[in-house]
Amino acid sequence: MSELAIRVDGLETRFGSNVIHENLNLEVYRGEVMGIVGGSGTGKSVLLNTIVGLRQPNAGRIEVLGQGTAHADAKSRAALRRRWGVLFQDGALFSSLTVLQNIEVPLRFHTRISAALRRELAAVKLSLAGLSPDAGPKYPGELSGGMRKRAGLARALALDPDILFLDEPTAGLDPIGAAGFDELIKDLRASLGLTVVMVTHDLDSLYAVCDRVAVLVDRRVKVGTISELVNEPDPWIHEYFDGPRGRQAGQAHGAA
Repeated sequence: MSELAIRVDGLETRFGSNVIHENLNLEVYRGEVMGIVGGSGTGKSVLLNTIVGLRQPNAGRIEVLGQGTAHADAKSRAALRRRWGVLFQDGALFSSLTVLQNIEVPLRFHTRISAALRRELAAVKLSLAGLSPDAGPKYPGELSGGMRKRAGLARALALDPDILFLDEPTAGLDPIGAAGFDELIKDLRASLGLTVVMVTHDLDSLYAVCDRVAVLVDRRVKVGTISELVNEPDPWIHEYFDGPRGRQAGQAHGAA
């Protein structure tokens, strides 16, 4: 069995009396691309934010790269955060900083390297994300939506992470831009050995990129390949993957 990158055991998250996840279990293996899908209100982004420590679970345990996240001291948490990168929706860039300055932010916070080396590394990450050098001195407001996502991806790659978390990475992109982003993620996984956890509703991305998919339903999660999930008896899962759009995406990507 492959080595685990992420283990979620018995997770409960709630807002007041509203329970979002209850006894949720999830395992993500090193080197795989895991998609996370679910209907509105099932807590896809909440799950991602809980794994990366932006909110605390109400119950349960989360381990990332073999380390529990709940009770680690500040130094251990900071060291662990250096080992993952996060791309939020629309890039979540600082509007007052240029693209290169945005990419430098994690390097400023987590390292003591020189300003010259920071600039050099930021330029390398810009290229890895598929942006040309002339995007570096621009501000986020001067970029298209697709370019902002790639700039946010470059920042997520700044510290050479082991795990990449993506929140709706192709949302708002046209089909050509979305397909290009999918190919970029596949190339980065192959070249850098990344583990990728991707919240998405894009069926094309699921078929093109993901090894397995975790479906949030009834406060828990069903995990499998798409071919396995198509046969799930749950009505929502079956309709999602075997409905008209699911069948169209499968045919486009050569699924049986």
